[in-house]
Amino acid sequence: MERYDHFFNNIAMHIALTDQEKEVAISLLQSCTIKKKQAILTAGNICRNFYFVDSGCLRLFSCDNEGLEHNVMFCTENWWVADIASFSTQSAAFYGIEGLEDSELLYYSFQNLEKLYLLVPKFERFFRILIQNGFNFYQSQITVNVSLTAQERYALFQERYPKLEQRISQKHIASYLGITPIFLSRIRKRKFQSQK
Repeated sequence: MERYDHFFNNIAMHIALTDQEKEVAISLLQSCTIKKKQAILTAGNICRNFYFVDSGCLRLFSCDNEGLEHNVMFCTENWWVADIASFSTQSAAFYGIEGLEDSELLYYSFQNLEKLYLLVPKFERFFRILIQNGFNFYQSQITVNVSLTAQERYALFQERYPKLEQRISQKHIASYLGITPIFLSRIRKRKFQSQK
């Protein structure tokens, strides 16, 4: 059970499980290790798994018609990630998911999660809360992108993802903020100078 400490601590934020229910949850859970830059979902494919980041960092991103990538979310330890629409309907994904670091993942396949709902109904509540929270995050992100300046978006990024800046490249942060890496360098320089 120690191997699953992060996982069950995350679950315990919303539901309480008995030891027997934990054993059922583990019996349907799978794991994988991915390398930095390794894709676990490509846009156009079906999102077949719902991932929990045990260690490392992933990004959820989309590509525009010109091939430019736009980071929508970073998923560090203790985060869940999937293209929810694709996973729920088992249809083509709009988003891609890729490792920004070597990462250890736990995950439920679509079929195993459906089995888990039947065997431990509490998990339906857990994933409903998870998806509601994710939807709230996504809506707030849209509002942030249209209502805040680049400097304000950068400050919010630092608040939402403390210490992530030291772990991932500037180009990925700039993509998330909707600015160029050069403009991000200017914002960081101004911020550093104002703190002197």
